[in-house]
Amino acid sequence: MNNLIDFGKLWTLLQFDNADPLVFQSSLFLFCFILLLLVNRLTAKNKILRVSVLLLFSVFFYYKLSGSLVLLLLASALVNYSIGIGIEKGRGISKNILFYLGVAANLFLLGYFKYTNFFIEIANSTLHKSIQPVEMLIPLGISFYTFKAISYLIEVKWETMQAEKNILDFFLYYIFFANISMGPIDRAYLFLPQVKEKFRLNKNQISIAVYLIILGLIKKVVIADYLGLNFVDRVFESPTRFTGIENLLASYAYSLQLYCDFSGYTDMALGVASLLGFNLMANFNNPYKAKSIAEFWRRWHISLSSWLQDYLFKPMQLGMRSLGMLSNVIAIFITFTICGIWHGAGINFVLWGALHGILLIFGMLTAKPKDRLYTKLGIKNNWILNIFKTFITFNLITFAWILFRASSLELAKEVYMQIFTFLHIEVLPQFVKGFPVIAALIVVGYFIHFLPERFENWVKELFIKTPLPLKAVILALAIYITAQAKFADLQPFLYFQF
Repeated sequence: MNNLIDFGKLWTLLQFDNADPLVFQSSLFLFCFILLLLVNRLTAKNKILRVSVLLLFSVFFYYKLSGSLVLLLLASALVNYSIGIGIEKGRGISKNILFYLGVAANLFLLGYFKYTNFFIEIANSTLHKSIQPVEMLIPLGISFYTFKAISYLIEVKWETMQAEKNILDFFLYYIFFANISMGPIDRAYLFLPQVKEKFRLNKNQISIAVYLIILGLIKKVVIADYLGLNFVDRVFESPTRFTGIENLLASYAYSLQLYCDFSGYTDMALGVASLLGFNLMANFNNPYKAKSIAEFWRRWHISLSSWLQDYLFKPMQLGMRSLGMLSNVIAIFITFTICGIWHGAGINFVLWGALHGILLIFGMLTAKPKDRLYTKLGIKNNWILNIFKTFITFNLITFAWILFRASSLELAKEVYMQIFTFLHIEVLPQFVKGFPVIAALIVVGYFIHFLPERFENWVKELFIKTPLPLKAVILALAIYITAQAKFADLQPFLYFQF
């Protein structure tokens, strides 16, 4: 009887539960992943069996995230696999037609699930209609896997890579569990060759992978979740209940929360994938150290920004090259407006993307005049000037994040108004005294982020060189700390909504 009850509980755990997704920081994932590592090791010499196991686990992982929508993912993978082969075999007009049909199909899939109700809302407000919104679940990771599909079709069309003929290899690229829900948006020409290689894993790779998983857990659970639940969410739900200084601190806290949440996921994804023999694209490089908005986008969500640059900005700019500098201006603005739309179906996301586009254009147009001005004034590009540039850039990014975080334009306006008209800096000591953990996390989080890169490398190298028993103790301690920090239910990653 007890065995039957245990099997019943196990079966329940394996079922889809919308309130309990399978995320990296859950104990169920830890248990499943340890089993996967064992099976992956046992099947290392049989490539077909190994890929099949990884593929089955990826399907299970996505099923636990989205339930029956896993069928949509599999259908999308099959369609893109077939179209890729068709593009390679096609000639002339038929090749182009198949390519554009493939891209259109992916964009339609993304548009229908993510933007249908957004367009209905626009139609209702502009045409004074009362069209009812469509009830639907947005498939998790749809923004990521459709962009992955489009880049694959483009590369096959450009003949920079051959279409993948092995259906298992392609499916693993398309739905690999480590990056299916939140990226990075890996390129097929980088990932697929790794699928075909023999499984290799040395001690150095294991050490780096464990280091990344520990770092990701602490970023996500200890910093991001705590700041979000205990401070950021409360302020952004009702900004007028708080003074300007509290709204300002909440904005800074959100910048840190978003970075720790998303980069924490990326760290864990890179670590998990590495233990299975795969190297995913890097996605973050201390973005708030950027000295300009352009540099920020070379450091933040690198797989997305490079995707936009390679497959949208450059072709668009090339098509308008006769316009000279104006082609850059138009291409930048359109690219980042689309970037905003990609992140979410809401006018606040559109404005956030357009704002980044405007800031990038301003930076591009004023680069040479600023350099001439610095030379005329005798200002050298020293550390003082770099700190000033970083300070300005970081605050511009943070104030743009307010649009990104606020659930409506009205709430974003309230946050801005509180900061600029009701600051009350004298509240700061009271805030620190009343919420010492929040204040400490903000200070410590930013302090660590702005430490020199050589310090980060030193810590990583130190961890790699530590004896295996000590590594185990550090990992156990990190798991204990994150377990203690989980004072509430596990929080899904912020980028799940995108």
